[in-house]
Amino acid sequence: MQENEDNSLDLVRAAAERGVHQAQVIYGQMLLDGKLCDRNMTAALHWFERAAHGGNVMAMNMAGRCFDQGWGVAPSKRLAEKWFRKAAEHGLDWGMYNLATLLTLGEGGVPQDKTAAYLWFRQAEALGHVKSINILGSFYEDGWVVTQNRATAREHYRRAAISGDFRGQFNYARFLLQEHDLLGALHWLRQVPHTATAAFIGKMKKSLAEYPQAAVREFAASLDELPPSEFATVPFAEPTATTPMQEITR
Repeated sequence: MQENEDNSLDLVRAAAERGVHQAQVIYGQMLLDGKLCDRNMTAALHWFERAAHGGNVMAMNMAGRCFDQGWGVAPSKRLAEKWFRKAAEHGLDWGMYNLATLLTLGEGGVPQDKTAAYLWFRQAEALGHVKSINILGSFYEDGWVVTQNRATAREHYRRAAISGDFRGQFNYARFLLQEHDLLGALHWLRQVPHTATAAFIGKMKKSLAEYPQAAVREFAASLDELPPSEFATVPFAEPTATTPMQEITR
């Protein structure tokens, strides 16, 4: 098994060094994750940038993620925006989503522009990007640069929930609770821990503990019983910034 893993690493690294852009992205991700090799975020960014300069759109997005999160480099929202915009303009849904998130937050020297963010989220939605569908629900629920429309927000949350987005599942459950559909709400709340981050689980628990329905409070208390392995790790394109706007996606 170890020999096979070493061979896989050698093959990917060799292809990356020969200039195969897809291999460069894969090798960069392996270095970023510490998969089959020692974790080296600085080297990961190097390979992402090489592939990005070669025109690979996922590499553009991942270079943006490195600058956004400070993986192997000092954080720079401006440089993150540059790479996310390139990925978005090349048609990558994750690039659209990450660029729109930066524009919604307006941090680190990136001017806030919710109108542009909304349009990028809409483009990502058209490509089936589930997290963008959920965030658009927040735009309609709270009336960010669009007319407030709870019915439209509800439909976006429902679509995101059905597609497996844990924030969409939580948000749709919130609406079902407001509609007094306790069983439906609990169904979707029980789906959340399967894919949610530990940080989100903690916030959800705190929120649900204040609900008037005893069954909801009991569910919140039961979250303490889940082992850490039940919580998903943060996906590479998951936003982490905290903002007054319900952390963008609630």
